[in-house]
Amino acid sequence: MFTGLVRQRGSLIADPRRSEHGGVLLTIGLDETLIGELEIGASLAVAGVCLTVVGLAPGAATVELSPETLARTTLGELRRGSQVNLEPALKMGDPLGGHWVQGHVDATLEVTARRDLPRPPGGIEGGDVQDHREISFSLPPQLAPFLVEKGSVTIDGVSLTVARLAADSFTVALIPHTLEVTTLNSLAPGERVNVEVDVLAKYVRRALQTSGLLPDAES
Repeated sequence: MFTGLVRQRGSLIADPRRSEHGGVLLTIGLDETLIGELEIGASLAVAGVCLTVVGLAPGAATVELSPETLARTTLGELRRGSQVNLEPALKMGDPLGGHWVQGHVDATLEVTARRDLPRPPGGIEGGDVQDHREISFSLPPQLAPFLVEKGSVTIDGVSLTVARLAADSFTVALIPHTLEVTTLNSLAPGERVNVEVDVLAKYVRRALQTSGLLPDAES
């Protein structure tokens, strides 16, 4: 379980390579603070995907991707130098600053628009400050029931709030801190991201379906 609060950005220190078990291994460079919280077998969210640490070395952790993960996420597109958002698993007693995130990607969605917001007149001048930004994503019909305006959604491992919702798209607002510490600052129209909707919304919808209050998703 995670919160969607990215601890740091890591980068692949080598191209992905095949494992002995039919999967793919990613070796990610990260700082020693995060390395100290990991162990073999621990969970690590990489770009929003819950993965198992299978190797540790000074300044690096190796995780393994299954064929299912490669088919359902964007991680198969990563290459040496690619940056990824990282978050270790939530520990008992840790603050829940974002929302409940499982690291189970529901879909990969396309960035449809990006808008940099101008600073309002009369604001504080000076300083190396990035402006706020809005990014919009496609929204397929099967995910539409799980998003609500001002509700939570996870994009590449980042807990975000749905700022606006339309029939076939939704928009999130990014503050300067998020742009500075995550990979979302480089998103552009046409790129794809890993998306996880709120797990509580999925359970509520399933409960209503099994109670006969909603039609089955397949019908």
